Amino acid sequence: MGKLSETWFADGYIDFELKKYTLLSYLQEIHRAFNQNKLYPQLADIIFHFNNLRAFRENKQLMEQQFPKRLTGIDLEKLLLLYEKVSADDEMMQELEEIIAYALSAMNDTIRDGTEIYEFVQDKLRISPVGLVPLENTSGYLLLCDGRYSDTLVYSYHLTIFERHDEQYRGIRTEYLEAYRKDLVHTCEHIKTILIRKNDQLPNPAVYCVETSLVLPVNETLLPVAKRSLVRYIALNAA
Repeated sequence: MGKLSETWFADGYIDFELKKYTLLSYLQEIHRAFNQNKLYPQLADIIFHFNNLRAFRENKQLMEQQFPKRLTGIDLEKLLLLYEKVSADDEMMQELEEIIAYALSAMNDTIRDGTEIYEFVQDKLRISPVGLVPLENTSGYLLLCDGRYSDTLVYSYHLTIFERHDEQYRGIRTEYLEAYRKDLVHTCEHIKTILIRKNDQLPNPAVYCVETSLVLPVNETLLPVAKRSLVRYIALNAA
């Protein structure tokens, strides 16, 4: 996938037509992936750049204090804007604002297209616990099966909770373990039994089955959507 630098909109020569060409080339690759129903990492990448641009534009007070200056980098961890003083006039500032306004609009349209695919896939997922769910369900197994109905893909999962500002967020980390041929023997319940026998560290694991009639790229779409849907499902059922 073609990449944009974190400061692509102000790198080098600040020219609207040049930056527009750079952006459209990037968006073309994003749309090419979306047309193949591949959401990740493309959707996450464009959302990052969109939020990056919006944060820059909305920090008007710092911009007014510091310009005329040229953007040289962004410290993403501390969300600081770093500048190098140069001799410049309002024309450069206006050019940069036009680039950002155009990019935000174009990126927003592309994000909407990706979000529509995401929501369509999410609506087609069926999540169900396999057997009894223990009180401690931050670690367990995710069983994934798509419209081919040929294999059940098995992943271990671990939920994490992290704080950002005044809110808590849940994340999930998964690891692929193995696949079982979907037949009369390897039901989800039987797979759970096998997993318990193989791992005595989780004698009573939480196991969730995520199924869909759709046939989609697993790593680029189905698994990422399934992971986020499972996080939401666990959170809602724990409330």
